[in-house]
Amino acid sequence: MNHIHNQNSLDLSVFHRIDINLYPVFIAIYQQNSITQAAHLLCVSQSAVSHALQRLRLLLKDDLFVRHHQKMRPTPFAEQIYPHILQALALLQKLSEPQQSFNPSMVKSLRIAIHDEIEPLVFPKLFKHFQNLNLDIEFLSSKLDRKTVQTELVTQQIDFAIDLQQNYAHNIEFKTLIQDKFVVCSQQKNMNKQLYFAAKHVGVSSRRTGVLLEDSFIQQQNFSRELLLRCQHYSTALQILESNPNAVLTIPQEVLSHLSISNQICIFQHPLDLPLINIGMFWFKDLELNSRHTFLRNELLHVFKHFENKTT
Repeated sequence: MNHIHNQNSLDLSVFHRIDINLYPVFIAIYQQNSITQAAHLLCVSQSAVSHALQRLRLLLKDDLFVRHHQKMRPTPFAEQIYPHILQALALLQKLSEPQQSFNPSMVKSLRIAIHDEIEPLVFPKLFKHFQNLNLDIEFLSSKLDRKTVQTELVTQQIDFAIDLQQNYAHNIEFKTLIQDKFVVCSQQKNMNKQLYFAAKHVGVSSRRTGVLLEDSFIQQQNFSRELLLRCQHYSTALQILESNPNAVLTIPQEVLSHLSISNQICIFQHPLDLPLINIGMFWFKDLELNSRHTFLRNELLHVFKHFENKTT
């Protein structure tokens, strides 16, 4: 079995046979569990990734990855060395950054992965804020995929992800930007706990299956509700309410404020005391001291500081 040896001094004579370019390939395969996806991430051919992996196997004298159920699974040795390689590459990247004084005008882009329903809450405010700073920044918004967001942050394909608070990994940091709360929409003229749970509900989620966020809160209080249907967007759900006078929609208040609402629709406080929803930004922890990233992070916090305690 391979072992990692801690040494206080470098053996410079071995570095002539170490190809540093092999190690980003290792990280990409490890995080993607796929040679094909690793190649896509690195913008190289699949054969180039396979060739690099073979060279790394010979160098480290370990298979590193084995195919299992159409995925590349790391060997015990690969799992052992992964955090060390990731840390070493992050340090090399930091050392390779130009050592010059930072100026906000140097920021040319802001890349964010964000949920469809949250984008209207965030991007107009960001755009206006940076316009007022007279910064020529290109804003790039992409659809958030929770399965790949950690890799996209670590590899700096995106600067931030903006989503509901959740646990990704120890190297991903989170900070709340907006606190929201659930309200209830319906054509019904009154709303209480009995009417709410007697009604048919419209659920909204971008996922095909799984418990809705509000249902996870409702179930914690030992209640359950019956879904009439499940759709992908709140704007669709609001249109369904117009044609179904008895249907009920549970929706975050700030999300609702950015949507078109029919005069037929009434808005009520939720009959249960549901927890607040934390919407915020995620970023790669190793970038916390990066001047560019620190500037962008602070500006995002400044834009949304007026949301603090707004719903409490």
